[in-house]
Amino acid sequence: KEPSMALYENILKLKTVDECRKFFEDLCTVSEARAMEQRFDVAVLLTQGKIYNDILGKTGASSATISRVSRMLSSGTGVLRGMTEQIAEEDKE
Repeated sequence: KEPSMALYENILKLKTVDECRKFFEDLCTVSEARAMEQRFDVAVLLTQGKIYNDILGKTGASSATISRVSRMLSSGTGVLRGMTEQIAEEDKE
């Protein structure tokens, strides 16, 4: 069965960060939302060249989560990598 594209299409219609946060708050459990936030933070830190111990200290993520995110940055679709590289560039400015 094909995944519904409605979720993704409607996420693109959200207009503010606060609206987006509230959408995920309504759709996900607190732990699901926090897990996605943590994975994104880990991805940003990995892209910035931080080491596992620093990432663990800053995010509280397990080494398994850090490893999983690292694998996605290397062999995923490239979208996450592109986002985190853009953030890293903006942070340098």
